[in-house]
Amino acid sequence: MMNAFARHASFAALIVALAMLTAKHQPAQAQSQAAPVEPLHFHHVHLNAVDPAAAAAYYPKPFALSATKTTFNGFEAVKTGNIYLLFTKVATTPQNELTGPQTSVWHFGWNTPNSRQYNEKFRAMGLQIAQMWDALDGKLVDMSSDVMPGLVTQEQILEMRAKGTQPTREGGFGYLRGPDGAMIENAQGGQAERFNHVHMYHEHPDCAMQWYMTHLGAVRPQGRGRGGPAPAAPAAPSGGDCKTLLYAPPTWPSFAKTGFVRNPSGGVTVDDISISIRPWPGGGLASTRGKIVDHWALSAADLSATVARLKGEGVKFLEEIHPWGNSRAAMIEGPDRIAIEIVEVK
Repeated sequence: MMNAFARHASFAALIVALAMLTAKHQPAQAQSQAAPVEPLHFHHVHLNAVDPAAAAAYYPKPFALSATKTTFNGFEAVKTGNIYLLFTKVATTPQNELTGPQTSVWHFGWNTPNSRQYNEKFRAMGLQIAQMWDALDGKLVDMSSDVMPGLVTQEQILEMRAKGTQPTREGGFGYLRGPDGAMIENAQGGQAERFNHVHMYHEHPDCAMQWYMTHLGAVRPQGRGRGGPAPAAPAAPSGGDCKTLLYAPPTWPSFAKTGFVRNPSGGVTVDDISISIRPWPGGGLASTRGKIVDHWALSAADLSATVARLKGEGVKFLEEIHPWGNSRAAMIEGPDRIAIEIVEVK
């Protein structure tokens, strides 16, 4: 990941410099409402695994209160709330962001009531922690709360050090490196452990949110912002262009020592699952097919009707309707080459 993030941060820094010299942006306009679509529900995240049974057995270890190993529709599986993780056997370890090109899926994860206690439990269990850098001139840490408060630039970090500011070391987010290199977030939130999000990269976050709302009926939570005061592109510049023109400077914590571009960001929800979005300046994201997270999936009560609607809207299809175990499914492609399966659940 460090190589991918380093390229990400360097490209974004160049864009910021050019944009600040040349770009003038119009005030953000109100987000247009997407046309209502038939109910679609978040169904599963599908991973490729060398040993699907072993991969499925992993998740109940860190998340014992909410994850159960099972099988579903012919797949080794984990059930977590109303959501499944499904696993397909592959001959060789699938590529992740450390070993291949970055895809639009960054990670998926759980909310936990005390993330630092969970991290301590992970270490006691011998699980692998994916550590982050706390500054450009800093060290590797487990949790975001081991870093100066907030999601901060290097300049802000230096200012805080000069004032004697210390990390809070309370709550925050951290990551596990799971089977086959899967990245799994542990983020403090709420009073109960639960699977709650898939975190995406999109070159143009507002365009992606509009796509999810228009074609999948996703909802943009009221007041969902861009993650803080860092410079952000307008949601809909005059003329209706949703493309991002300005990316914020890198901040920490970050998997790349050079920092991580976090804004403009955003997200939508399907049911109570968040499709969270961070920017990927410069585009060029690879297809998710065959990688560690092959796709994620929604369910529809009438697959034929949903497929007909999506085709009428010009959505790209990767797979037509086909048998899927004891049901049926089809596969579409969303922004930045994310593969999204639509399965039929009557």
